Amino acid sequence: MTTRTVAFHGAREGTATLTWGQRLMWRAVHLMGDSQSFLNCPWVLPVYGKRDLPTVLDALRVLLERHETLRTTFAATADGPVQRVARTGHLTVDLVDAGPDRALQVAERLATDLSTTIFTHDQDLPLRCAVVLKNDRPMALAFTFSHLAVDFQALALLSTEWRALLRGEDLPPADWHPRDQAALEREESYQTRSERSIRYWRSILEDVPLDVFDHPPGDPETPRFIEVGMESVALAIAAERLATRWTISTTSVLLAACATALATVSARPRAVMQLVHSNRRDPRTRTMVGTVGQDGLFVLDLPTTTFSTTCQEAHRSALMAYRNAHYDPFAMTAMREQIGHKRGREPDLDAFLNDRRGGTTWPSLPAAEELTSLLQKTRTYVTNAWPGVRFKIFFTIGTAPDTAQLSVIIDTAYLSRETAKTMLLGIESLLTHSLTEDIPMTTAAKLIGVTPPS
Repeated sequence: MTTRTVAFHGAREGTATLTWGQRLMWRAVHLMGDSQSFLNCPWVLPVYGKRDLPTVLDALRVLLERHETLRTTFAATADGPVQRVARTGHLTVDLVDAGPDRALQVAERLATDLSTTIFTHDQDLPLRCAVVLKNDRPMALAFTFSHLAVDFQALALLSTEWRALLRGEDLPPADWHPRDQAALEREESYQTRSERSIRYWRSILEDVPLDVFDHPPGDPETPRFIEVGMESVALAIAAERLATRWTISTTSVLLAACATALATVSARPRAVMQLVHSNRRDPRTRTMVGTVGQDGLFVLDLPTTTFSTTCQEAHRSALMAYRNAHYDPFAMTAMREQIGHKRGREPDLDAFLNDRRGGTTWPSLPAAEELTSLLQKTRTYVTNAWPGVRFKIFFTIGTAPDTAQLSVIIDTAYLSRETAKTMLLGIESLLTHSLTEDIPMTTAAKLIGVTPPS
């Protein structure tokens, strides 16, 4: 393996406070400590067309110069954490030969490997990169990014720009950066928005159950924290058809199913989850490469009628959560501590859903087949969670364009791996059955197939 150096010279430099999205990640990074590699973002950019290495590296230079967040380090100061944008510098890029393997597969493995090492945020650029070559021709770039610098919507923006750069197109200037966003969030209108969101959270936290699950922890499995995943084309097709039928998003359909599963396994009529939200309604942030996302607080009282009604209610509740997902995380932490003093301890909100897709469909689904045959192709798997990850239940919708990837990280002291697998397959069953009938909620719980641990 050899290396190349990509030197950059951007338009601006400077120091600023963190954006609210960066503050959320800053807190998460320090809570996770040595396990913060969980927050790294692996990503692969294919090299489109027959491009030589200098062309590919020059396109990478342009990305570094266009987007200040890729030239940013993060440091603690006496006045709080700050972001420091460098105008000049360099990125060292590894060159890796794919050998007999497919270049994209090698790049995906490399991106995963690069993500296992934490960033030293006050020293390192927030990305690492390797170029995968086949017969001396660059075929793909493997990255890992710090979540302090990007979210998955930002990565989708980089992918779009990457294609344009390789085609030789001139891109319009990138005119909104995290430093600009941080300044905007100090203005009165944004402070008012933060206060409104915090009031919404407070109204829920004052009487929400203190624990995710009522049942006490049992003997955990080894390892205790695992990720159980499912890949299902049938799930993707069902989610798209139901979303079209009910005029909601596929995210809302999957959220309703996951909330039903959570309520079923916890034996409650109410599901409470944190939703990772992109927060890109402002036109200026839609084209900004940076971290904007924050958590919204989702509450769903399951209807006693049918699953279609549950999906509609989930959609409305998600919109309410998204509207109140833009706030100063430090002020939010202070409010939650106040609730903790009032109630004896803070409510445990350790149930999450994160849709990592840049859109709400799967653009490369294979040609339609009978659902029966597609269901037979569904794959489930179990992997260890990252060391230090301590979620009780965390659903993730993955980024694959040709199949629905739905996974759940669990604490096996509360849910077994078999329960998690049954839950995922039950979600698939619920959505595919909903294509032919409006499922009563009593039947929905049976289709999910799980019961609360005794």
